[in-house]
Order: sequence, then structure tokens, then C-alpha cells
Amino acid sequence: MPDLHSIPYLVGAGIVLLHVIGILHVIHAIMTVRTSQGTIAWMVSLIAAPWIAVPIYWVAGRSRFSGYVRARRSDDAELLKLSDDMHRRLREYEIKPDDAFGRAAQFLGGLPFTRGNELTLLIDGEETFESIFKAIHAAEKYLLVNFFIVKNDRIGTRFKDALIARAKAGVQVYFLFDEIGSHRLSRSYLNEMKEAGIHCSHFGANRHWWSRLQINFRNHRKIVVADGKEGFIGGLNVGDEYLGRDQRFGAWRDTHLKLKGPSVQAIQLVFIEDWNWATDEVPDLEWTGQEHTADQVAAIIPTGPADPADSWQLVVAEAANSAQERLWIASPYFVPDGGVLTALQAAAIRGADVRILIPEKADHLLVWLSAFTYYEQTIPFGVKLYRFKKGFLHQKVILVDNKLACVSTANLDNRSFRLNFEISGLTPDPVFVGEVAEMLENDFGNSEPVKVSDFTARAFWFRLACRVARLMAPVQ
Repeated sequence: MPDLHSIPYLVGAGIVLLHVIGILHVIHAIMTVRTSQGTIAWMVSLIAAPWIAVPIYWVAGRSRFSGYVRARRSDDAELLKLSDDMHRRLREYEIKPDDAFGRAAQFLGGLPFTRGNELTLLIDGEETFESIFKAIHAAEKYLLVNFFIVKNDRIGTRFKDALIARAKAGVQVYFLFDEIGSHRLSRSYLNEMKEAGIHCSHFGANRHWWSRLQINFRNHRKIVVADGKEGFIGGLNVGDEYLGRDQRFGAWRDTHLKLKGPSVQAIQLVFIEDWNWATDEVPDLEWTGQEHTADQVAAIIPTGPADPADSWQLVVAEAANSAQERLWIASPYFVPDGGVLTALQAAAIRGADVRILIPEKADHLLVWLSAFTYYEQTIPFGVKLYRFKKGFLHQKVILVDNKLACVSTANLDNRSFRLNFEISGLTPDPVFVGEVAEMLENDFGNSEPVKVSDFTARAFWFRLACRVARLMAPVQ
């Protein structure tokens, strides 16, 4: 037991040691954090209060998922061969985009635009789940399933039972979920699936203990692939609220995308990279693309913290930079960073019809409050903000002029820009673009335009709460 006289010295030594550890973390932040604002914030907190900031830094401080990067670029011959073979087989369907935005999106996603696809716009939960369940029931060889949120409620039980039925019929089912988004998913739910022969894994299953501390990185993708023939991506997770059954939100406005054709092989590759990261396994799948008479052009754009740059942030900024006539974006969260905000302002200034559709209701309070602080930085520049009134808006859709439409899992916030693994479907097909334009016209008809005074006229404490919430945007 230490002498009482030595306790102050031990306390002092402990404080010095903590500050040394904080300074070492500052060096790491300087070398790895992507934004100067984030670096400065971490520097101040790590030096001033290392006993609080160091543990938080381990959980939320890194902006790149290094382990995933190493796995994806490793000497895994099987995975690399699959990627090379897929690109080779898609070459006969490949289309070179004729616009700057398409070329930029293809470069950032690393996957080509292909012809020979059939695209179906799925509006809201009933239509989406009806189509997904139809594909599940028709699967004969395998099903690839990845969701951010899966709940053990009515639709979640139906979903589980559908997968179990196909597994018992001899279909290979691979079920991947995010352990943070699906943290309430019960062990009994997963055990039922495993007992039926379903391959189940959460996204962080293969991480070392220090990587598991990085809960800030989340797999936000929503993917279903049936036999390599049909693929689904978009905004809907598996839960009753996505069907409008939650009394807090009422009607739930969302958008999903069904694809057939060569683009499905690109979706498979995205799933396989995630599955390989989680399990060290590469399932045997069908990699021959099937051309469809609809012959629609599409590209799959995966983005995430394993990319060398902030790919989704660059996609959105380039969409704004290339828009000449209109840029319509629907997103449940509107917390743009400086680059995206400047691009939106510039697009509106040069005369493009820039509209941002966001929800009236809040599902995550901090991001909802943060959005108010952008009124003064968007509306005076000509950006039109709309609040959706008919239930909760959760869709992630972008429309650029009459040229390109995008249905995505990604939002307009820092988490999607830098921290989440996302997937988007992009197409220049005029028929599909027209369908998206008509859909968004209806959504704007169920919305009200926002005025700057809707924020500035609010009570001081509300405005203060909004400003404080915005300061926490990097970790919301």
C-alpha cells in the first residue's frame, strides 16, 4: 500500500501519463483524420481531457476502416479472381457514360455502367416487400441478404420464415446484418435461422478486439440477391415501421430498386466483399449476367470508409456541380459538409432548380435539429428546402436534370459521407428517370416549402439546441 505522502505524486504522475497518451493520440489524429475541423476538435479534446477523449477516440475517432481495406486488397486469390472474372464477363455489356457525373460515379464506385438491365422502381413498403418476398420464394440456388436493421416483429418474422422455408428446400441462404443497427435482434431469431441451415453473420464477426471498438463504422447497405438474377437495393430495412405500422411515424415514405441483368453481378460482388470480411468465406455463386429486353443502362456504386476518398461525398458534390436544369434530392437527414454545401449553393446560384426534400418528423433528434441550422446557408442562395408532411420520409433518391436518377441507401450526412458502407443504383435511362421525376413531384406535392424564419423565429433555446447538435454532426 503506498505511503499517504506519495499519493499526490502518484496522482500527478497518472495525470502526466494520461496527457502523454492524449498527445500520442493527437499525432494519430493528425495523420489519419480526414477533415481539418475533425482534426482540430480531436486535438483540443485529447489534450484538454484525455481521460474522456481517449476512450471516445477509440470508438469514434477513426475515419477509415483500415482492416477492411487490408482485407479487400489482400492476396486472397479467390476473391481477386472473382472480381477479375466479373469485370471480364461484364465487358460485353459495358457502356461508357457520356457525361461527367456518370464518369465520376463510375470511377468512384469502381464498377461499370452496363446495358441489358431491367429496372423497377418500388415505392413504399408494401410494394417493396411484396417484390422481395416473391423473389425469395422463387429462389432455387441461393439468396444473398444484407440489412442494416432487422427486427423480430411481424414483417421480421415473415422474413425469417421465408428464408427458413427456402433453406429447408435446399437453397443456400447467406444472411449478413449490422450488429449495431440490429442490436435488438434476439439470439433465438438467429438460432432458428442457423438450425435451418442458413449461414448467418454480423458484419463485425471477423474483427480483432481492437477493431470491434470501432462501432462508428456501420454496414448500412440493404441488399437482396436471388440466384444472381434479381437484385434489390434501397432505403427499406426489415421492420414494421417500414410498412407504416409504427404509431410514432404513421405512413412511411421510402423507395427501393429492383434490378435484373448484368448489374446484379455487381451487387453480388459488393455483398461478397462484405461477407468475406465478416467470415473469411467466398460462396460459390452464379456470375454469368443475363441480358434483358428492357436493355436499360445502370451502374452499381458502392461507397464506404474503406475507399481511398470520401466517395459518397464526392458523388453528391459532383451531382450538384454537373446539374444544369435541376437537382432534386430526397433524404431523411440533411447535414451536408462544407464541400457538398458549397456545391449546392453554386448549383442554385447558376440557375439550377435545387430542391432538398427532408422529413417534418424526427426519428433521430440530433440530425433533425442539425438540419435547421442549414436554412440560413441554403435558402438565401436559391436552394429550396421542403418538409415532407405525409408521414415520415426515409427515401434516398437523387435526380440530376433529365439525365440521371439514383436510388441509394446513403443519406446527406457525415455518417454516409465517411463512416457507413453504402450502395447506390444509378441510371441514365429516360423511362426510369421520368418515373423518378413523377414520384418526386408527388412527394413535393405532399410537402411544404421551408423559410429561413422557420428557424430564426424559433425560441432561443431551440436555436441553441440546433447549434449544439450541429457541432456533434461528425458522430451523429
